[in-house]
Amino acid sequence: MKHSMYPILLSWLLIACSKGGDPAPPPPVVPPDPTPAQYGTPFANVPEPADAVLYQVNTRAFSATGNFKGVIPRIDSIKALGANVIYLMPVHPIGSVKGVNSPYCIKDYYSVNPELGTLDDLRNLVDTAHSRNLTVIMDWVANHTAWDNPWITAHKDWYMQDGSGNVISPPNMGWNDVAQLNFSNAAMRKEMIKAMKSWVYTANIDGFRCDYTDGPPLDFWKQAIDTLRNIKTHKLLLMAEGARNGNYTVGFDFNFGFGFFGELKNIYHQNKTVLTIDNLNQSEYTNANSRQQVIRYTSNHDVNGAEGTPQELFGGEQGSMAAFVVAGFMKSVPMIYNGQEVGMSPRIPFPFTGVKIDWTKNPATTALYKQLIGLRNNSNAIRKGTLTSYSTADICAFTKTLNGERVLVIANMRNVAAVFNSNAAIQGNYINALSGAAVTIGASINLAPYQYVILK
Repeated sequence: MKHSMYPILLSWLLIACSKGGDPAPPPPVVPPDPTPAQYGTPFANVPEPADAVLYQVNTRAFSATGNFKGVIPRIDSIKALGANVIYLMPVHPIGSVKGVNSPYCIKDYYSVNPELGTLDDLRNLVDTAHSRNLTVIMDWVANHTAWDNPWITAHKDWYMQDGSGNVISPPNMGWNDVAQLNFSNAAMRKEMIKAMKSWVYTANIDGFRCDYTDGPPLDFWKQAIDTLRNIKTHKLLLMAEGARNGNYTVGFDFNFGFGFFGELKNIYHQNKTVLTIDNLNQSEYTNANSRQQVIRYTSNHDVNGAEGTPQELFGGEQGSMAAFVVAGFMKSVPMIYNGQEVGMSPRIPFPFTGVKIDWTKNPATTALYKQLIGLRNNSNAIRKGTLTSYSTADICAFTKTLNGERVLVIANMRNVAAVFNSNAAIQGNYINALSGAAVTIGASINLAPYQYVILK
């Protein structure tokens, strides 16, 4: 590349000398950013969005050591659960100026948080997951940085400022530990996207869960996603932690089911009609193409610490499993938060350093999650079939059909016994998908509190 500049410089000198006087300076040349060397072999088995089951790893709480090395011994357990996508919470160094020890306060986009380990430790985690046929995506915080991120001193114009020229926090959010980036600045955008690309090469990761996606403008995400999709050696999964329907238009594979989670709580705690879910099955998919999906969940790092475990929020063990069946089977991709599969109690509160998951708890709960996720993984109808709802105000009931396969799910969403009066279209003979027993659906079926049935 250096040698190719000589003819250009020579030609400028000749032109200048021919006109007399001092030679004019050559125009500035900005070399293209070099692409980092590819570590490892790009993973070939990244699932289609509809086939994904996500597993969120909160590295601080996941093991006694709270680091990448502590995750690796349980990768086989994640695989056995039925998940095929591991989602790692932020791996980057955390800022300390105005900080509250939040993993979402990024000090350096190009480095690994030494609390979690080294780049080699992260690579070993990714390599181990890939060897088990598991995809790995990283959390990416694009909207804001730590106050001690070097960008603030080197490129103050990359940040939003008040009328006095002071860098500000994200407006009206209460996130005082972070500084708001300025997405009108083209150079900042370019550097952010360059940093995202670098992890695909240096750690061989398979995509991103993009934090607070609804903050940065859609045209930034369009620019970032187009760039990432241009990495032809990798098939990347891209998750928007946002509810904006425009996230589909710019190319995300997944949107986040904030609305579904909120309605699920309303159904359980305010006796709201179950039929609101039918509305969400339309509105949450506005602008989505046939591949794009909504991620639905009964727990994650935010709600677990701030609001409660699935058992707290959704009626104990039985009620929380009924909620998970609806979240994972109706029209979505399910996500499991680490510890959920062992009925984790207590909560894992922010900043996620005071509680460690006890993996020996509640093996029966783990077995049930495995069974339910296994049903989903082995059913094309559940994952990709046509949804028909037969829900009532208290009972979520629906079929999923594809290529002659039909699955019927009936879930009582109330903590009282209920009678489901069935539609003639779903009456007939079935097999209970959990027990293998023969079942006949007649004009009605009696359901115990929070009882659910999955029939084939």
